[in-house]
Amino acid sequence: MAEHAAGADAAPPASMTTPSDADRAAHWALLLAGGDGRRLRPLTRIIAGDDRPKQFCQILPGHTLLEVTERRVARVVPSQRTLVALTRAHERYYRPLLQNRPARALLVQPENRGTGPAILYGGLRIAADAPLATVATFPTDHYVSDDARFMEHVVTALDVLRTRPELIVLLGIEADRAETKYGWIEPGEAIAGTPLFRVGRFFEKPDAALAETMLGQRGLWNSFVLVARVPTLLALFAMIVPWLTDAFAAIKSVLGTPDEERAARTVYGRLAPIGFSETVLAARPPNLATLPVRGVRWTDWGHPRRVLATLDELGVEPDWAERVSLETT
Repeated sequence: MAEHAAGADAAPPASMTTPSDADRAAHWALLLAGGDGRRLRPLTRIIAGDDRPKQFCQILPGHTLLEVTERRVARVVPSQRTLVALTRAHERYYRPLLQNRPARALLVQPENRGTGPAILYGGLRIAADAPLATVATFPTDHYVSDDARFMEHVVTALDVLRTRPELIVLLGIEADRAETKYGWIEPGEAIAGTPLFRVGRFFEKPDAALAETMLGQRGLWNSFVLVARVPTLLALFAMIVPWLTDAFAAIKSVLGTPDEERAARTVYGRLAPIGFSETVLAARPPNLATLPVRGVRWTDWGHPRRVLATLDELGVEPDWAERVSLETT
């Protein structure tokens, strides 16, 4: 655990390729922190004593998952260009963590309607300030063993997009087991002059046999970390889910005005939940690419057993561990 904490706090190594100050001005991050965390709630109730979503919970001692993600992302993208997507119902949990951030840095959705609306809304908000920016989206409920190495891959994606702005890059984790609860990416042909591959197929939570096949074929786990130019990302929504783009036009027209909150309430009140991966990425647009992430242990903390397995691997036993029962996991 000490090693992980040090990795989260330390400055990037000198060997790490980082953007120049001018390039940083064009790079934004969108942290996805609006989920309800229902699958992990049996564990987070024990840890926090309430129903707060997992991203606002100190699963690792000392910092919430949101704070850990913020520190990781800050290695490449400055905090003033990091937008945090939230849900209004969680305000009592996120307000103490984000009280020093300007209101403009918080994308507060009136309701949780999934990752699709959160990413589209975030893209529109960033486009209003920086129309030609590049944005990297990050879930806030993942464990990463080596923050610096992971973010090196994000920098690689940013570098590629300087010369290939039409691409949308999805980070794929090099798999080490036939996991049936993750999404899988089947890499297609290599993209010349880059370390990227076209996306062949997606498999969401495959059965055991298919997961074994994907492992044998060097399939990748879908990290849901996406890097794209903002115009390209917004064009993707317009192509795959034009009705959602049309719905958000009411918000786009009043961004930054007192009417934005009212317009968002109206739009979100009419939406059903929309998953970005299941709805947009699953359409496999031709400009979608994947970058294999190697040399990093990664876990999607979507289930108590996964959290406990990671902590056991790290040799960490938090003070709440003794209160966890077999029924919880």
